[in-house]
Formats: sequence, C-alpha cells, structure tokens
Amino acid sequence: MLRVLAEPAHAIDDAGAWEATVRTLWDEAGYREERHAAIALARHSRYRAWATDPPALPLYRHLVVTGAWWDLVDDVAAHLLAPLVRAHPELAGTVRAWAADEDLWVRRSAILAQLGASERTDTRLLADCVEANLAGSRHGSEFFVRKAIGWALRDYARTDPVWVAGHVAALGDRLSPLSRREALKHLG
Repeated sequence: MLRVLAEPAHAIDDAGAWEATVRTLWDEAGYREERHAAIALARHSRYRAWATDPPALPLYRHLVVTGAWWDLVDDVAAHLLAPLVRAHPELAGTVRAWAADEDLWVRRSAILAQLGASERTDTRLLADCVEANLAGSRHGSEFFVRKAIGWALRDYARTDPVWVAGHVAALGDRLSPLSRREALKHLG
C-alpha cells in the first residue's frame, strides 16, 4: 500500500479542494496504485478533520462503489469510514442502511465500519450489520460478505470474546461456516 509519510509539498487548504483532489486522483486513475494514492491522501493526518466530518460520507461511498474490489474497499472501510463512524456515532442509521444496500461492496463496508473501535464498538450496530448479511440475504452467500462478517467479529473478539462467542452461538446455522471460523479463529 502506498503511504504518504511526509508533509505534502502543496498542502490543500479547504475541505472542498481536498475532496475534489481525492476524487480527481481516483476517477482519473489509470492504475490501481493511483487509487491507493488517492486513499492515502484522503487519510493523511493533515486532513483528518475533513476525513472524519460527515460531509465526507458521499465521497467514501463513491470510492467504495467505483473501487468495487476488496483491496480498495477494505482500505476505505477501515481507514476512512471506521474513523468517521467512531467520531460520529449518530451515523449508525446510515451504516445500517449501507448494510442492506443493493451493492455488495457498500454492504462489506458497513460490516467493516467499526474495525479497530475496540471498547467503543456499538454491538447493536455490529449485530445489525452482520444479521442483514446472513445466508438468504441479497449478498449473504458472497465470499466477500461472509469473510467481512468473520473479520468484523474476530476484530471485536479481541475486546469482548464472550460477546462474540455468544453472538456466534445465537446466530447458529444462519452464520456461514466461513464467517464462524473467522470469527472464532483466536478464541480457542
């Protein structure tokens, strides 16, 4: 993954220009690496205030829908969407809507939207996102959805293994074997 480590030589001085620059880099990319550069710019510490402000949400959705593959979507979900959701818990309703979206990658992003939240994880939101994507849902049989469910639960299991084990047990056969295996991977 390409990372911007130094201060940019030509800093962006307002949120509109930041979003426009990210979109231009993304939309005009000829190579995947250029899209990774757009994500790196979006998540650069200099622009954190804009990246964690709710008006950035449509940008993130655009990146997810047009990126439409795990490497780009996961980077956006974990490093842009998740910090935004942590900073603005009132976005839970939007995340729930994303969890039931027609688009596979939007759903995956919703499932992963609390990665790294640890004790700040909204377990009701996590459960809702998982349950909206179980077998029988629009994309419940898709590998990338099943894997995301397992990853999100495994991530939270580091904080509350009892909750995760109980939730996995409560879901029973509605949870795919892949999701179950990933969720319980480090719980012995």
